[in-house]
Amino acid sequence: MQARRATRQRSSSNIDNNDENRGAAGVSTRLTRAKAAALTSSDPAAPLPTKTATTSALPGNRKRSALGDVSNVVKADGVEDKKVGGKKGGKPTLSTKTVNGVTKQTRAKAQPIKSVAPEETKRTNSGSGVLAARRKKAATGVPGAGSTKVKKEEDKEREVESAKVTISSVEIEVPSKSEPEVIRVSKKPRVEERLAHNDLDEEDRDDPLMVSEYVNEIFEYLRGLETSTMPNPDYMANQEHLQWKMRGILVDWLIEVHTRFRLLPETLFLAVNIVDRFLSAKIVELDKLQLVGVTAMFIAAKYEEVFSPGVQYFRSVADDGFTEEEILQAERYVLTTLNYNLSYPNPMNFLRRISKADQYDYETRTVAKYLLEISLLDHRFMGYAPSHVAAAAMYLSRMMLERGPWDADLVHYSDYTEEEVLPVFRLMIDYLARPVKHEAFFKKYASKKFMKASIHARQWAKRNASAHGVNIESTTHDDSR
Repeated sequence: MQARRATRQRSSSNIDNNDENRGAAGVSTRLTRAKAAALTSSDPAAPLPTKTATTSALPGNRKRSALGDVSNVVKADGVEDKKVGGKKGGKPTLSTKTVNGVTKQTRAKAQPIKSVAPEETKRTNSGSGVLAARRKKAATGVPGAGSTKVKKEEDKEREVESAKVTISSVEIEVPSKSEPEVIRVSKKPRVEERLAHNDLDEEDRDDPLMVSEYVNEIFEYLRGLETSTMPNPDYMANQEHLQWKMRGILVDWLIEVHTRFRLLPETLFLAVNIVDRFLSAKIVELDKLQLVGVTAMFIAAKYEEVFSPGVQYFRSVADDGFTEEEILQAERYVLTTLNYNLSYPNPMNFLRRISKADQYDYETRTVAKYLLEISLLDHRFMGYAPSHVAAAAMYLSRMMLERGPWDADLVHYSDYTEEEVLPVFRLMIDYLARPVKHEAFFKKYASKKFMKASIHARQWAKRNASAHGVNIESTTHDDSR
């Protein structure tokens, strides 16, 4: 008896909850005499009155099917359950049954659908199953307004697919009427199509250290960096306390320090580039110019060398003119000014690339190194890209040693024709034919280690300067500003 009373209490609470929900939904519930008798009856043996199951069309009780299911279609209000079945074979559907005021959900076997009216598919949720059902209906040729809408959606999909551009296996959607933006990293088109050349990289396919599969992309990237890392060729006009002659003296001293520490050639070129880029951005007094040079060499050694000299060695080489703390403080200031951008395309990399077309001739490359370092001391080379100076150095070196003409392989691997290297070529001859101004640089390459390149190159330039259109007497080389 107590269990029966608990059942009646739970039923009563369910009725109250359902009545509250139904009242919120705007549907009224009528309490009949049969219901009242069933609720107040004290005889446990008395049968409960039954009521025919009715389908509930309440919005609050409707459940949404999973996204992507074929049955992901919500029927319109007032449509019977038998018209919203599943696939063939009878898929069970959920229906709401009310028995004695208690709402329950029962499963009823769905009837197979022979045809679906177009009105039933208007209210749909997004999902792949619904789209597939629409496409299937359009393929079967069902007439009505739904097929026209499906055709319009398929046409839009075709337009979107036609506007996709594939770049390195990545799809990027762009407007169909606009062209994709093309980014070129090189400052000028490559010259590989100008003349037929030999593929010398094919010989290095088996050598992983040569990375012949990526070498062309690597040098295209370096050529793209040349413009962004070049200093202002006229920055001395903004320096109130400096002159080009002072800069030449500083670089000549840096070459002496570089030789004493036995550093790599890349370290010297990067150090001079740091000096020029810093002076292009900041105004420096004369007594701080040496500090800028020491700091630049200190930064470049950290960047290029495997074992770089400590700060105490750079302090001693500057005759203790600056303390270690001043050098470290200047290092932070210079790097901040350059935005920590040390990705300088070193001309030594381009020279080694061109030397591949020269069969890696040792004598030619040694003389070319000497000619390449001329661009560090003479400010007139500052307006030319490192790859351009490297090509002119190899061109002049081969001419001095009589190694033959500038053929198609050299044009391809240098990316410069003979006509393009002539302006830099004449500047080098002009520098060599003049009296020696930078003693440390001249003595470095006058040794037997470097084949006395500075002595032989100057003798050749004095003999052949006029033959190549270089008039030393009329050419002005002013270092005052």
